Amino acid sequence: MRTEQLSPRYLDLDAWPTSEVVAAMYEGQLAAAAAVRGALDAIAAAVDDAVPPLRRGGRIVYVGAGTSGRIGVQDGTELPPTYGWPSDRVIFSMAGGLGALVQSVEGAEDNEAAGAQAMTDAGIGPDDVVIGLAASGTTPYTIGALKAAGQLGALTIGVANNPGTPLLEVARHPILVETGPEVIAGSTRMKAGTAQKIVLNLFSTAVMVRLGRVYHGLMVHMRASNIKLRRRAERIVREIVNCSAEDAARFVEQADGDVKTAILLGLGLNATEAAQVLARHDGNLRAAISELAP
Repeated sequence: MRTEQLSPRYLDLDAWPTSEVVAAMYEGQLAAAAAVRGALDAIAAAVDDAVPPLRRGGRIVYVGAGTSGRIGVQDGTELPPTYGWPSDRVIFSMAGGLGALVQSVEGAEDNEAAGAQAMTDAGIGPDDVVIGLAASGTTPYTIGALKAAGQLGALTIGVANNPGTPLLEVARHPILVETGPEVIAGSTRMKAGTAQKIVLNLFSTAVMVRLGRVYHGLMVHMRASNIKLRRRAERIVREIVNCSAEDAARFVEQADGDVKTAILLGLGLNATEAAQVLARHDGNLRAAISELAP
């Protein structure tokens, strides 16, 4: 397994000057990012398959153990504040439970049946998208979860850093990012972890783009729930409506922090009209604005 191999280049790493140690790890991070390029087509295909079930109300489910599980949680928790994704439509299934986020639960990842049971307990079905992550590609918990999710009709995506591994074989969409040996052998939180996070960044963001939660490169489905987000919402409204800061703040206030509604208020609609035009276009702001064009 390449992620566990010792690289001859780093045999004397502990005797190197600190600057060279840091430089070597930095180079490893760059190599991890570069390795994702070979997976871009696979990521895009997974995105296109994921959009229809999510549009029908499905959930995004992240499955993993250790570092991979934590990376999934990191990605998924950003979706509600960034894109207004409902928090009850993102699920985390981590070996050992969410307590394993901060403290290792030894042996939990070796229980394939527990992974399968987690999918049953979550009520996984045909409209759900289940993403399993494992650097090794052999983690029993994650494999069990993906197998069960597929049997329950869900779209399954497997992300691994070693080729020809079981996780990739059981996934409908296998995504291989071959990062090779780590600078410190087996420390897959480094290169493998970085590559996994990039894959999730690309996947989840592209899904939100396809679901109409981005317009003009801006996070228009965001709901302004705190001061920082309210200021961001006002900037987005100003950019799209081309209005004053004062007017943007007023539109955001009238829309109760909903950015799409605030934009349509700024374009001359009232709240009822804004809701109706968004409903006609399944929340797609570009389509809604196009309808308003003379």
